[in-house]
Amino acid sequence: MVKSLTSHRPLLAVGLKVTAIGLFTTMAAIIKATADHVPASEAVFFRSLFAVPIIVIWLMMRGELRHGLIAKNPMGHVWRGVLGTSAMGLTFTGLGMLPLPEVTAIGFATPIFTLILAAIFLGETIRLIRISAVVVGLAGVMIMIWPRLSGGADIGDTATLGAILILIATIARAMVQIHIRQLVQTEHTAAIVFYFSITATGLSLLTLPFGWKVPSWDILLMLIASGFIGGVAQILVTSSYRFAAASMLAPYDYTSMLFAIVIGYVWFAELPTLVMLAGATLVIAGNAVVIWRESRLGVARGKARPMMDPKGG
Repeated sequence: MVKSLTSHRPLLAVGLKVTAIGLFTTMAAIIKATADHVPASEAVFFRSLFAVPIIVIWLMMRGELRHGLIAKNPMGHVWRGVLGTSAMGLTFTGLGMLPLPEVTAIGFATPIFTLILAAIFLGETIRLIRISAVVVGLAGVMIMIWPRLSGGADIGDTATLGAILILIATIARAMVQIHIRQLVQTEHTAAIVFYFSITATGLSLLTLPFGWKVPSWDILLMLIASGFIGGVAQILVTSSYRFAAASMLAPYDYTSMLFAIVIGYVWFAELPTLVMLAGATLVIAGNAVVIWRESRLGVARGKARPMMDPKGG
């Protein structure tokens, strides 16, 4: 008798998910620490390239490498790569301009924008409960970014530009999630994970003539570590969905704020503002309503969510 690849082990699932979130946040901190030394596109290259061997080894261990090398919809993978790489590049750029907790908090708006885009592009119905969640979430976003956009701030200001870039990256990640919902109808999970890393590596390499720098040894090691850490985190978050439902694990995404506050304070001497925390609370509240509603409706999006990296695009 063949043993099932999935089972209901919620404690293990939560442990894998929270560990993955911690690793993703650590990866973001590493990228932030290298932001003054290499351009974001170069960081995207290292993040993507050195995740590939981790993913390949994982697929070999699961016996899914063949699936990772078969693409039934090549152009779908290309578009997923373009959108995801753009989101990653914008996020990495914004990390060098804003405190880590603020980048994390604005990123919480991804499910809100996903809901809006799903209604526009997929024709999904948004009724009163979801509309209320969107309104609350968008209000939270505005509260978080308003200090960067008001008080005489202009787009040339570093923090203002950073907030705009992270907001655009958040919308781009929502577009990625919409695209993945369509892609999983024909493509295996392994193929989506594998080809995104390959595509992101290739696309970022195209920016080599535009300002890449030769990093020092310590920066080089940090960039390589970001790839390994990101690859391991991707595997852990994907594996967590083998042991529990996506709707049950979704709220644990918000542990990234705790990790961001601790790492931001210890590494960068950053502290979140009360305004930012208030906005983040509203965004999380809006997302909680969405999670609850989708759980009630039984929306099965577990195949797509394992690839939805909270910080990497």
